[in-house]
Amino acid sequence: MDIMPKWAEVVLVPLISLLLAAALSALVILGIGEDPVAAVKLMVSGALGSTYGWGYTLYYATNFMFTGLAVAIAFHARMFNIGGEGQAMLGGLGVALACLYIPWPHWSLALIGAALGAAAFGAIWAAIPAYLQAKRGSHIVITTIMFNFIAAAVLNYVLVNLMRPAGSMDPATAQFPKTVHLPTLHDLLAPLGISFSKAAPANVSLIVAVLACVFLWVLIWRTRIGYEIRAYGHSESAAKYAGISPVKITMIAMLISGGLAGMMAINNVMGEAERLVLNATEGAGFIGIAVALMGRSHPLGVFLAAILFGFLYQGGAELALWTSIPRELIVVIQALVILFTGALDNMVRLPLEKLFLMLRKGGV
Repeated sequence: MDIMPKWAEVVLVPLISLLLAAALSALVILGIGEDPVAAVKLMVSGALGSTYGWGYTLYYATNFMFTGLAVAIAFHARMFNIGGEGQAMLGGLGVALACLYIPWPHWSLALIGAALGAAAFGAIWAAIPAYLQAKRGSHIVITTIMFNFIAAAVLNYVLVNLMRPAGSMDPATAQFPKTVHLPTLHDLLAPLGISFSKAAPANVSLIVAVLACVFLWVLIWRTRIGYEIRAYGHSESAAKYAGISPVKITMIAMLISGGLAGMMAINNVMGEAERLVLNATEGAGFIGIAVALMGRSHPLGVFLAAILFGFLYQGGAELALWTSIPRELIVVIQALVILFTGALDNMVRLPLEKLFLMLRKGGV
């Protein structure tokens, strides 16, 4: 029997960790001579106080949902996929090829084609480290880190030498045709009479990200392969005794993980930039690790954690714009959130377990 109820595991532990990170962040802001209360108010108003702020918050959150889900599915199979950054880069290449070289008649068909291309390229890039672990015993952490750098080099070569328009000095592809431009939230909500900022980059890929959360929940907890992934993650020896193939689970989990990371590109490449550029991922693959940790590898938790990190990104941009607080401080705040929700998890969990154990013995 679990010491803590499930709601405490999923909600209370991350919430207390977040509050501790916020308190320490407030001390850091005080230390540089700024008012932490005013800073929080500015972050909230900048990220959530207008449809423009919400548009950017949801745009960032969409990226983090895809990469957070990618890390989460690998966690369930007891693998640490740190290659989301590279897989998202190559996913962008799949999006660019689909959008530039296939004459789509409508954005909806282009979205499906680009999503499949992004998922395929991301999955293929994840399949190589997966195979190396499953067949050769290479550690997935080391290989996925290395493949991030290889992906960056591959993308740089392709953009500079193969896909750059003639006469252009910018290492980027040509603009995608207008027929494949994705509708923004402004375009989607205007027919419903809901006003939303035209300048905000949030687009229809947000809906795809939410559907991906639902898909992963069904896959993990309502399918046989999901059960096998969880069983393998809990005990490899027991799973092997039950006839579950480690090679099969490693490959399937990493293919899904890479595909989800690659699909991030439909938001930032197809939806926002409308062309493929270098460094389009902007670290979202690594933020996905923190999102999965904070969300306890559950799709609902990943969704909520992605919104939080989207808020931190947009709120941090407002802080850097309107105050003397440096942009790097937001990286510090994000690091503190990761520290408390990941490395210092037991610092919160163990006292709570003791508290619930005392309550149970006391008959409360």
